[in-house]
Amino acid sequence: MDYILQYSIFILILSVLLGLSSFKLYQKMGYKGWEAFVPFYNYYIIQKEVGEPKWWVILAYLPIVGPIMMTVFHLFLMKKFGRTSALEQILTALLPFIYLAYSSYFQLNKVDRFAVDDPKAKKESFLGSITFAVVFATIIHAFVTQPFAIPTGSMERTLLVGDFLFVNKWSYGFRMPTRPVALPFLQGTIMDTQKDGNPKNDPKSYVDAIKLPYFRIGEFKKPKKNDIVVFNYPGDSVHTAIDRKDPYVKRCVAVGGDVVVMRAGNLYINGKPEVQMADAEVQRSYTIYTRSEIDIDYLWKNLAYLPITDEGETKDGLHYYQFQGLTKDLLAQIKAIPEFVKAEEVLGEKGKGAISYYPVLDENGQYVNDGTGHALMSKKVDVSQSIFPINKPWNQDWYGPLTIPKKGDVITITQENLPEYKKLITEFEGNILEFKGGKFYINGAQTDKYTVKQDYYFMMGDNRDASLDARFFGFVPETHIVGSPMFTWLSLQGTFDEGPKKVRWERMFKATNTGEKDKTSYWWVAAAILILFFGWEFFVKLFKGKNKEEE
Repeated sequence: MDYILQYSIFILILSVLLGLSSFKLYQKMGYKGWEAFVPFYNYYIIQKEVGEPKWWVILAYLPIVGPIMMTVFHLFLMKKFGRTSALEQILTALLPFIYLAYSSYFQLNKVDRFAVDDPKAKKESFLGSITFAVVFATIIHAFVTQPFAIPTGSMERTLLVGDFLFVNKWSYGFRMPTRPVALPFLQGTIMDTQKDGNPKNDPKSYVDAIKLPYFRIGEFKKPKKNDIVVFNYPGDSVHTAIDRKDPYVKRCVAVGGDVVVMRAGNLYINGKPEVQMADAEVQRSYTIYTRSEIDIDYLWKNLAYLPITDEGETKDGLHYYQFQGLTKDLLAQIKAIPEFVKAEEVLGEKGKGAISYYPVLDENGQYVNDGTGHALMSKKVDVSQSIFPINKPWNQDWYGPLTIPKKGDVITITQENLPEYKKLITEFEGNILEFKGGKFYINGAQTDKYTVKQDYYFMMGDNRDASLDARFFGFVPETHIVGSPMFTWLSLQGTFDEGPKKVRWERMFKATNTGEKDKTSYWWVAAAILILFFGWEFFVKLFKGKNKEEE
C-alpha cells in the first residue's frame, strides 16, 4: 500500500502543477479553472477538445509510460491554441509546466488551428504515428515482456552466448517500477561516457529523485528450484534503484531453508546431489595438453563452439589449452584427436578461499607491472569477484554449507556471520546496523536478533566453472526477481565474442524454461504474428469489401 499511496501523491503533485500552469488556458476553452487541477479529468478535457480517444487518459498515469503520454497531451493542448512551431513544441516537451504557465498567463491567444472541422486535423492519425508506436512498445517493454540477450557462457548448453530471449515479467508477479520517470527501453545508463572510469558518474536513464517503494502484484507463485530466473544483479553498486540494476539470468538451485554445498565442483542441496534437468549438462573446465598446436577453428566447426584459451607451451614442449564447458561427450571427442596427450580437470584447492584484489594503477590509469609480466595487486579486496561470504575458506569448487534465509527466519548476529548477513539486513531490507561497544544495534536499538522480512534464493549458472553467480554475490532477494525467459526469438553465434558467426535457426522461437531437452517450437506463433502485422490492412479491406457486396 505504500507504493499506491506514494504514487498517488506523485500524481497529485503533477495535477497541481498542471492546474497552476494551465489555469487560464482551461478558462479560455470555456471550462472552470479548477478543473485543470483534477487528475484524469484535466487530461480528459484536452482529449475531448482535440477530438482524440479519451481512453488514452489512463496511459498518462502509468509509470514510465505516463511522462510520454503527458507530453503528448501537453502538445495537444498547445496545438489547440495554435502553438505548433518547432520551438514551441520543444519548449512544451522539455519545460512543460513552465511554458504552459507562460502561454497561459503572459501570451495572447493565437488562432485556433486545431478546430475539429479542420480537414488537416482529421488527417492526423495518432494511431499511425511514431509516438503511438513508442508508447505501445514502452507499455509492452515496461509491463509485459522485455527482450534480453545472453552475453556470457554461464548458462551454456541451456542458454547459449548470442541467444536473444523474451522475459515474462508476470511469471512471479509483476514488480511495479520503482523509478516512474525514466527513458523507455534503457536499463540503467544512457551511455558510457568513459570520462573518469567511474560508471557511477555516467548519465542515468531515470530520475533517481522520484522513487517509489517495492511493490509486486499478481504474485501467484514464487521461483522454485531448477527454474531459470531473470533477476537484477545484487552486486550492482552503480544504481540505487533495484529495477535499474544489471539483469542476470541463472538457474535457481536453492530456495529459503535449503542448504547449499559444493564438493569438488559437484552441487549438493540438503545433502543430496542436485537434480539435473534434461536441458542442462554437467560441464567442467579442463587443461588439455597436446603434442603440437591444435586447429581451434577445426574444433569449433567439427565438435562444438566453446571457449578455448591458448596458454602457450610447457617446459617439456607440450602445448596446453584451457577449455571451458566440456561435457563428458566433448571430452571424449577431444581425447580422440591425434595431438592429444592428457587432460587435467581444473579444480580449486580445498580450504583455500577465493579472494580477489584490485590491481594497482598508475597516474594514467594503467596497470602497474609486478616484474613478472602480471599486474601488481593492491590490498583492497574486490568483493564482486571474491567468494561469498568473504571470511570463509571457500571457493567455487569447494563451497558451503550455506543456509539460504527465508521470510520469518530469526538470525542471531555475530562477528563470524556478519559478512553473511550484513548486506541482507542493511541494503536488502533497509535497516541501519551498527557495532558499538562490543554490541550490535539495529535502527538504534541494541539487539543481536533479526527477523528476515522476505524470501531469498541461490542462483547459479549451469556452466559452473564460468559463472559469476551466488557463490560470489550471495543471496538474491525476492525484490530483485524480474521474471523468467519465455522463448528464444533469435540466436546468433559470434555476436559477443570472436568465434565463427552464424544464425542458429534450430534454436529460434523455442521455449527456454521447460527443463526439456527437446523444447517446444513456437514458429507457428511467430508466423501468425507476422501475417497479422503485415497483412492486417489487407484483411480489413477484404472484410469491408465483402460487407459492401452483401449490402
